[in-house]
Amino acid sequence: MTKYQLSFCTINKLSDNIAEVIIANDVEVSLEMVEEHDEILCSIFKGNFGVLVNKINTYTYAVEATLSMGSIARMKAIASVNYTAQGKSSSQEIENRRRTDKLNWQQFSGLELGWQQAYDWLTQELPDQDIKSTVTRNI
Repeated sequence: MTKYQLSFCTINKLSDNIAEVIIANDVEVSLEMVEEHDEILCSIFKGNFGVLVNKINTYTYAVEATLSMGSIARMKAIASVNYTAQGKSSSQEIENRRRTDKLNWQQFSGLELGWQQAYDWLTQELPDQDIKSTVTRNI
């Protein structure tokens, strides 16, 4: 696994087409942070990819950030793993705000093996590269 440390989050490359994002505690994610995040993801992956947002920390989003996130054309799926009611509520709020964009977004409970369910869902949503990712993980 390759790790990328940004000023406000850690990005872990889990496979050839899936990244895990862990935002630091007590951060307000700004539009500039979303742009930095998107730039790094586009440099990591050359083709389509999915993102597993591991919401183990407490943080908020600026309104402008919620309107921009998930807009990368090659980002085909987003899985949000929530551990608290606040995390679930903020994910739902973003999902509602972006409903017209029809993002391929699913929420999972971190208290019910949600991380593994989220990862499995992402591998199903990215079938073109799924076999390559599986082979890479098993070597």
